[in-house]
Amino acid sequence: MISYNEIIEEFPKDFQLPMLKIVDRLREEALDTVRKSDFQELKMVVSSLGTSMEGLAEAQKRTEQRVGELAEAQRKTEETVREMAKKQGKMSKELGGLTNSFGYVLENEAIRFLPGILKRDEGIDIQIMDRRYIVYDDGHDDELNIYGEGVLEGKKVYVVGESKAQLGRKDVDRFNKLLKRVSEHLREKLYPVIVTHSAHPEVESYAKDKIKDLEIYKSYELK
Repeated sequence: MISYNEIIEEFPKDFQLPMLKIVDRLREEALDTVRKSDFQELKMVVSSLGTSMEGLAEAQKRTEQRVGELAEAQRKTEETVREMAKKQGKMSKELGGLTNSFGYVLENEAIRFLPGILKRDEGIDIQIMDRRYIVYDDGHDDELNIYGEGVLEGKKVYVVGESKAQLGRKDVDRFNKLLKRVSEHLREKLYPVIVTHSAHPEVESYAKDKIKDLEIYKSYELK
């Protein structure tokens, strides 16, 4: 490739020096133009980068603020849940106490009126009717809601009863297991009795199929 100097040497000597000056000037201007162009491009890049950084900083600020808001919302939610749990526990305790109260009322009614009913229906002469703990030989015990001792045709018999506001299948199953334990311990004739406010006909049928000689009395039948 022919250089600028070789080309200039082809000119007459009087023109060579001016041509060199012109070429040098053009080279300087070209370099200056390139430097200015690069600088402008660099300025644009820096400006764009600065704008991006500002955007990122603002986004980070909004994110941090949102995180603080979420943390506060979570704190309030947890506090609300704790308050609800306390109220639920209090309500459950009150409901349990109310249920126990109804249960004791039903038991008291049963203990009061069953002796006359059993005398009328079964001919049993009741001598004792109350609540009772049965303590077994192994030290375990069962609490009987309704416990009675009586005489039928000259023989001692026991009445073992359960009172439930609303009778369910699980209640029947538990009572049946209880009767088996008590029967093995007392070794005398048992008269099983259930007193309830209400029971579905299917549950009543299930209970009588499950427990031999079972008598079911509704609360309104006690008086």
